[in-house]
Amino acid sequence: METGLEKWIIEADIASMQQAMTTGKVTSEQLVLIYLTRIEKYDSVLNTILEINPDAIDIAKDLDEERKVKGSRGLLHGIPILLKDNIDTHDRMHTSAGSIALAESFAAADSFVAAQLRAAGAVLLGKTNMTEWAGYMSGDIWAGYSSRGGLTLNPYGLGELFVGGSSSGSAAATAANLAAAAIGTETSGSIISPSSQNSLVGIKPTIGLVSRTGIIPIAHSQDTAGPIARTVSDAAILLGALTKIDERDVETLASKGRSFQDYTPFLDANYLQQARIGIPRFYYQQLDKARLDIVEAAIAVLKQKGATIVDPVELPCEQTQWDGNVMRYEFKKDLNDYLSKLSGEVPVHSLADVIAYNEAHADQALKYGQGTLIWSEETSGTLTEQAYLDSKKRDKEMSRELGIDHALEEHQLDALLFLGAEDGADLAAKAGYPSITVPEGYAASGIIAPGGYITKGPQGITFVGTAFSEPALIKIAYGFEQATKHRIQPELATAAKIEVE
Repeated sequence: METGLEKWIIEADIASMQQAMTTGKVTSEQLVLIYLTRIEKYDSVLNTILEINPDAIDIAKDLDEERKVKGSRGLLHGIPILLKDNIDTHDRMHTSAGSIALAESFAAADSFVAAQLRAAGAVLLGKTNMTEWAGYMSGDIWAGYSSRGGLTLNPYGLGELFVGGSSSGSAAATAANLAAAAIGTETSGSIISPSSQNSLVGIKPTIGLVSRTGIIPIAHSQDTAGPIARTVSDAAILLGALTKIDERDVETLASKGRSFQDYTPFLDANYLQQARIGIPRFYYQQLDKARLDIVEAAIAVLKQKGATIVDPVELPCEQTQWDGNVMRYEFKKDLNDYLSKLSGEVPVHSLADVIAYNEAHADQALKYGQGTLIWSEETSGTLTEQAYLDSKKRDKEMSRELGIDHALEEHQLDALLFLGAEDGADLAAKAGYPSITVPEGYAASGIIAPGGYITKGPQGITFVGTAFSEPALIKIAYGFEQATKHRIQPELATAAKIEVE
C-alpha cells in the first residue's frame, strides 16, 4: 500500500506538483524518486518503460537548486515526463522505435521536442515502450509490442484489455501514475487510441504545430508528437511547451501567428454553452451497443451543458476507400533520411538494412513478421511515383474539403464528435488536423480487437476540428471533463501481486 508522498502523488496534476515544490512540500528530486519507486513496483508486469534516464535524479537536483537561486522556469520546472522511444534525446538513453536493430543507437542531438521540454525545466524521466516502428512493421503486430521491449499491458485489465497503439507505453505509464505525463507520437490514431483505452487525455496537434525534427518517422504528411496526460489542463500545459517554429521542419512555418506557448487560458468550462458540435453518425455504425451507449451519454452531457448538437451531420467522404499509399511511400523516404544520419556503430542505415537485420535475427525480431516494411521497401524512395502523388492529393481533398471542413463550414461547427480512435482519428490524421480525446466512461462488454484484446474497458470521446483549432478543442474537452470527471485510477494491486509471484 502506498504511504506518504507516494500516496499523495497518485493522480496529482502538474499544477499541484508545481505548487508543492513552490511551498517546499516536495522537491523535484523527491518526485523523481517516488516515480522510480512506483516503476520498480509495478512496471515489471505493465512493461511500459524501456529505460530510465540514468541522469534523472541529478537533473532534478540541479533544477531544485535553480529554483532556490533563480526561481521557477514555469509550470514544467522539475516535473518528470516520459518520452516515447522514437523521440531522440542526446543523453545516455537510446532511441530505437522499439526495434532491436536500434537498441544501441544514441542520438547525436536532442529532438526539437526534447529540447523544448528541457528548456521548460521538465525532467526527462525515461523512454517508453511502443508498438515497434510505430506499428508500421506488420499488419499482424500486436499493439504495444516491440522486439526490444516486449508487450505493454493495459493497467485496467492486464493481458485482456486493448492497450492501444502505438504510443502504448506512454499511455499505460501515465495511466498507472508512473510519471506526471508523457509524450507520444501519432501518424494515425497513435496518441488518440492509447489515450482513449487508458482513460487519459491525448492531443494530436495540427501538422506544423509541433516540430518533427529528431523523431523516427513514418510519414511526414501525418506525423506529429503530442501530449498524453491524466487531465486536460496537464495536456494543455505540455502542448504549450512543445510549440515553436523550427526552420528544420518547414511545416512549422504554417503555425506562425496561429500557435500559443501557453494553452492554459483556454481551460474554459463555460465555453460549452456556445459550442456547436456535429454528430457524424456514419462513423458510429461499427460500434457495439456498449460503446454506442457511451457516445449517446456524452451527447446528452454536452446538451445538458448548453452545447448546440447538430445530429446527424454527413461528410461527402464517408464512402471513400482509402488506399494507404501516402504512408507506404513516405515511410521509406523518411526513414532512410533518418537512418542515414545515424552513427556508423549502428547496424542499420536504411530500410533495406532493417529488413535484412530482422531476417538475420528472426527469432528475436520477427515474431509478427515484417510485411509492411517489405511493402514499403518495394517503392522507389523518391516520392515521384504517380500513385503516391495522386493518393496524397486525394487524401487531403477528401479528408478536408469533402470531409472535416465541409461539415464544419456547412453547419458552423466547432468540432465533430467521435468515439476514441474509431475512424475519426484516421480522418483527422489524413487531413493533418487536430483532435483531442478525453475520458468518457467504461464499457462493460466489447468486441475482439487485433491481438486478441477486448475493446471493453476505458473509452474516450474525441473532438476533431480544423487546422490550428486546438484552443476551441481544449475548451470543449475541458468543459466536458469538468462536467463528467470520468477518469478513475487503475487498480494496480494485481500488477504488484503478479510481480511478487
